Parts: sequence; structure tokens; C-alpha cells
Amino acid sequence: MSETVDYKQKIEDIVTSQLARIEAMKSDSDFDDFQSLDKIVIGLIGGDGIGPLIMEPTYAILFQLLEDEVKSGKVEFKKIDGLTIENRAMAGKAIPDAVFEQIKSCNVLLKGPTTTPRKGDKWGNIESANVAMRKGLDLFGNVRPITIPEEGIDWTFFRENTECLYALGSQGVNVTDDLAIDFRVITTQGTERIAKMAFDYAKANGKKRVSIVTKANIVKATDGKFLEVCKRVGEDYPGIEVDDWYIDIMTANLVDKNIRNQFQVFILPNLYGDIITDEAAQIQGGVGTAGSANLGKHYAMFEAVHGTAPRLIADGLSDYANPCSLLRAAAMMLSHIGFQEQADKLNGALDFCTEQDKEVVMDGTGNGATRDEFVEYLCENLF
Repeated sequence: MSETVDYKQKIEDIVTSQLARIEAMKSDSDFDDFQSLDKIVIGLIGGDGIGPLIMEPTYAILFQLLEDEVKSGKVEFKKIDGLTIENRAMAGKAIPDAVFEQIKSCNVLLKGPTTTPRKGDKWGNIESANVAMRKGLDLFGNVRPITIPEEGIDWTFFRENTECLYALGSQGVNVTDDLAIDFRVITTQGTERIAKMAFDYAKANGKKRVSIVTKANIVKATDGKFLEVCKRVGEDYPGIEVDDWYIDIMTANLVDKNIRNQFQVFILPNLYGDIITDEAAQIQGGVGTAGSANLGKHYAMFEAVHGTAPRLIADGLSDYANPCSLLRAAAMMLSHIGFQEQADKLNGALDFCTEQDKEVVMDGTGNGATRDEFVEYLCENLF
């Protein structure tokens, strides 16, 4: 028998908290300028599964790229070890309090994948650490670039990070044994800021097309608001074409070689963005090839787009875990905090070392190169 809940009170509490959140967004200040800081503290979070295994070589490469800045005191690396599923389950929290204090002491974070329990797992009903971090640090913009130069593909996805179904994903209710309800939230302020981030990027980078992706014909209140607000923001950017698509047809568009290279910048609510960016990464060469940025006004977190790869570990293939996604995220981080030369250097080496027909190829199986073999090859072309 499901636990009895006062679902009317639950809804009232959610509405009250979201209205308070809207007021906080209205009063928030401008983006921090990381380069103006005396010291930039970079937090390194290994996470679960293959996370620590791919973080170790990524940190070693970052340290070499920023060695002068570390020596001068401009950059400090801080390792944060407590964001594991075991610690989180023991604390009964998505992010234990002590760990979150360490996280907030950093300016930017580089994060490996973390386990999100499913219903019935031994870890209990713990919220996603990613969702908790995005909400706690207000990392509202998830940015994922995908490039396939030989096919003319240059996509940048702007996924709203703090709303939609994920914002309240652990707060659903089982009204009876026969009825379960989850909650979806879209706000004007939350949509405005992700839309402005996307259009500002398009304008700064010479992009001529921004595509809004929803299911506004069916989900009329929330998706309807998202579409309406994005279009209104787009009116302030003359010279940029704005179109809108439904999520189902856009997933098809991305695999249609006749039209997919016509798209440039995308704006999506949280859930759709999560799904379609994994599809886009797979088109690029797999989720192990793409990095991800989570941007807020005062913090930023960069991560691999893939999960903890439990099957890889269970099959005894952890030595073959591909670090490229985390390395791409590291390059995005370097760019965001003002070290563009180092970012370009890392991206250039990754581009070269992951081209087809290279002598060292990772394929995630025991037939390809190991992680250490690939990292050695990468460093030979990087330093």
C-alpha cells in the first residue's frame, strides 16, 4: 500500500517555494568575472564508477597546462572526495552538507559522473547530485557543443538546467496505489535567462539561426510559456533567424543528413535537452566524446556527459574507460575562466588524436587502446 500523503498541501508547498525562487531570480546580480579574481579555485570531483579513473589523467593534464598559474597563485586545485553514492546514501542527501560547503568554496568545478539511484535501488530515494548542484549553485545553463567538421555540423545546445521535470523529480507523490503524480515547472524568469544566454552566444559567435525545441502543441501551459518567452527574447536580436520545432521531429532531424547541418544553436527545456544532447553526442562519435558546461552567474561546473559505466567495471574493462568527454569538459572550463590558449591547445590535441585511422584508438572494449595508452598518445601531441 502506498504511503498516504496530503497531496494538496504538497502542491501548495511546491508553489510557495517556486514563487520564492522567482523573487530570488529577479534580484540576482550580473555574472562574476573570473579573471578579475585574485585566485581561481578549481574543484575536482571524481564521483562514482569510472569517474575517479578518468579524473586522474584529466587533472594531470590540467596541472601541466596551468603550471605557471598554479605557481603564481592565480589558480588553485582542490580535490573533493566525498561526492560518492556511498557517502550520499549514508547522509540521506544528494550532496552531504560538508561536501557542499567544500563545493561552494570553489569558483568552478570539474566533475566526473555520479550515480543517481532508481526506484527500488538499495541507495534509497536520493535526488541526483547533478540536479542538487545545479539548483544549489543556480547553474541554470547547460551548454553542450557538438562538432563534426567533415559533415558541416556545428551545434551548440542550451538546455535550461534548473526547471522542467528534473527540478522536482524527487518530490512526486503516490496519491494512491493507482495514481502517481510528478510536477513540472517552467518560469518566465528561468526561461528568459537561458534564452538570453543562447542568443548572446549566437550573436557573439556569428550564428544566424536559433531553434527553440518544445512540445508546445501538447504540453500547452509549461512548454507554451517556454516557447513564448524564447520568441520574445529573440525579438531583441535582429539578424538572427528564430524557428521552433517539436522535440519528436527534432530528434529525427538530427539524424537526417539532408538537413541537420542547417541547424546551429538550440534552446530546450531540461528533459528534452538531456535526451537530445545524448543523441547529438552519439552522432559525433559517442557520449564519451562530448563535454558539458553548467553555467550560473556565480559558479560554473563542467562534466562528462556520460554516466558511471557500471557495465564497463562489471566486465573488468575499467582500464578502457574513455577520458575524452571529461577532457572536453576541461577544455570548456579553461575557456570559461579565461585561459583560451590552453583550451585551444587541449581541444586541438583531442581533435588530432581522435580522428579516424589514428594509431591509438579507444573503443570502450578490450580490443581498443587502454585509457593510459590514449593519454600517453594525447600528451605526446599536447606538450
